[in-house]
Amino acid sequence: MLTLAIETSCDDTAAAVVAVERRCVLSSIISSQNEVHSPFGGIVPELASRRHIEAIQPVVTAALDKAGVALDNIELIAATQGPGLVGSLLVGFTFAKALALVRSLPCVGVDHLSGHLLSCLLETDAPDFPYTALIVSGGNTALFRVDSPSACTRLGRTRDDAAGEAFDKVAKMLGLDYPGGPIVARLAEEGDPQAYSFPRAWLNKQSLDFSFSGLKTAVRNVVPTGQKISALQLRDICASFQEAVVEVLVHKTILAARANTHQRVVLGGGVAANRHLRESMRMRCAQEGIRLFLPSPAYCTDNAAMIALAGYHTFLAGELAQPDSDAYSRSPLH
Repeated sequence: MLTLAIETSCDDTAAAVVAVERRCVLSSIISSQNEVHSPFGGIVPELASRRHIEAIQPVVTAALDKAGVALDNIELIAATQGPGLVGSLLVGFTFAKALALVRSLPCVGVDHLSGHLLSCLLETDAPDFPYTALIVSGGNTALFRVDSPSACTRLGRTRDDAAGEAFDKVAKMLGLDYPGGPIVARLAEEGDPQAYSFPRAWLNKQSLDFSFSGLKTAVRNVVPTGQKISALQLRDICASFQEAVVEVLVHKTILAARANTHQRVVLGGGVAANRHLRESMRMRCAQEGIRLFLPSPAYCTDNAAMIALAGYHTFLAGELAQPDSDAYSRSPLH
């Protein structure tokens, strides 16, 4: 089934054309808004939704052109329905519903988290079900048991900041440019991860929940107020902070896999592109005899290809979007 998918949950306008049964991504186009939000040090929701309005038609057209198909060839339209910024979501979801009505095509609303949970299935080496999945991004950090493309159970989630959110806030504390998470990760590669003894919020021995607000405060306490820190200090702070985040993410993911007696672990979400997290998880899974499945970095960040995949399974489940279906800001999965 040739699927046109649209993703506008936050600040990236994305569209993709995917032949889902063959797991063949014919096109995946992403238009970034970094230059719009960089002067403000974070995403401005009103500006994000306005830029989506400007970009949605050109991005969808570009996705169709790159795939070498016309709208007449499309059999299903899928779009992110939530969670995310409501103004941004409404642009993509409304566009998708309108296009489906005009073309008399079925349309489905997709949960953004479902896309991340299934993104690894876009790869040649895809896992069988069931598996334990860690979704880690700027808006979400959660562990799931995934039993099928349409059945998952949340096992734990962050009680405050998401991991990606913590990366961006720490970057802002350190005076780094936006988006700060990738900059922190790059600087961390040159620093000493043992230079600062930052706390790990284990919560309790068997807890699968996360908390990063205390770690963020600890970083604030080592940054001298009104003083410029040296390049060496900056790299060491980034490395020590990243180590604290990654250690907790890896430990709790393995704990969840053991509790589920799963032999497969999957990562998803923007922070899943972090090199240190990928390597640490790979090493720990190898020690535990667990197979690790990682989506390509292009499928870790927000993209429409994963929405096409999740949308196809939503369609098979008979869950079609109606003209009056609305977007939602919070996911029932989280």
